[in-house]
Amino acid sequence: MWLAKMAWKNIWRNRNRTIITMAAIFFAVILSVIASSLQAGIFDNLVKNVVSFYTGYMQVHKQGYWDEQILDNSFESSAETEKKILQNKNVTSVTERLESFALASSEDITKGCLVVGINPEKENEVTLLRNKLTQGSYLQDNDNAVLLSQGLAKRLQLKVNDTIVLMGQGYHGATAAGKYRIKGLVKFGSPDLNDKALFMPLATAQDFYSAYGMVTSYVLSLSNTKDLQPTESSVRLAIGAGYEVMTWEQMIPDIKQHIETDSNNMKYVQGILYMLICFGIFGTLLMMMVERKFEMGMLVAIGMKKSTLVILMLFESLLTVIAGCLSGIIISIPLVHYLNKHPIKIGGETAKAYERFGFEAIFPTSTEASNFIHQGLIVLVIGLVLSLYPMYKIIRINPVTAMKR
Repeated sequence: MWLAKMAWKNIWRNRNRTIITMAAIFFAVILSVIASSLQAGIFDNLVKNVVSFYTGYMQVHKQGYWDEQILDNSFESSAETEKKILQNKNVTSVTERLESFALASSEDITKGCLVVGINPEKENEVTLLRNKLTQGSYLQDNDNAVLLSQGLAKRLQLKVNDTIVLMGQGYHGATAAGKYRIKGLVKFGSPDLNDKALFMPLATAQDFYSAYGMVTSYVLSLSNTKDLQPTESSVRLAIGAGYEVMTWEQMIPDIKQHIETDSNNMKYVQGILYMLICFGIFGTLLMMMVERKFEMGMLVAIGMKKSTLVILMLFESLLTVIAGCLSGIIISIPLVHYLNKHPIKIGGETAKAYERFGFEAIFPTSTEASNFIHQGLIVLVIGLVLSLYPMYKIIRINPVTAMKR
């Protein structure tokens, strides 16, 4: 205990030296926390933008639907099944969809399209479809009308209030045909979706395909988007056999692979950052050791055991590094939260490219507590490992040589 008290007094005996050492650790923590939070925030924002296009964070289908996405692999919508899904505290809302393909015609132009029957209000909760509306008005449950993606409308040379003719194959081989008014146009960042998507109320789609009461998927909205695997397991257990539960990672593996590749590349950048942190902290420790060489030699010369001196230095290092890390974490918390609420905005041609594909032209930070703790611990370990050098020098110290001016 007396060694800890002495260590505390020692580190404040030379305030300038202590402040410089703590400042090196302080800025190292802030820099590493902001870099890590920025990386996590960019990836989270990418996922949010991608899943809000269409897929959502999680979907429930009939077993085998994802491998063979045909109308005959639909299932009967059930309030009881939805209730079981919503029993999971992480699931905030569930919306039904009926998806299939059809031929869309306008006079002498015919194109293939993706027909999606939706519950308009619930769909908006999951994918913010209303926000993608560029012309016209949004769907109501009882509308006998459709929303057309901008690209498809351009290909068919149609506009709001025009009539579109749809033809296709319905449930169990039934003939599907109908004429619908175009109530609005929507724009998607995904070029593929923007060129083929058509939305209509769920009841209208079920009537068109003669698939009364049937849906092809439940799309789930989650409160904690990081808690995917436990939520998937819980939902699968709740609804029983005959269904498949899929996360966005399984439905859009390309995005997951892109994030993993970028994360691996960022490790090299983080490695360089940690090297710079090492040099900064080691420089201050080296300066401290040179300044205290005479003091250490004298203490050994008057009889203090080297082991006691090493423990004293360990306490000093612990107190200095912990103080620097804690102060860095405390200051970085409001900085990261500020950058989360006021993200870095991208300008110029890069911003236009982002917006063209439906992405927000911003770099936000992640406010997850794990980023602060993880980076603080890394810098703490770096500081403590580097502190072994002064201890090594104490073990090897020669009192006579050390006390020579």
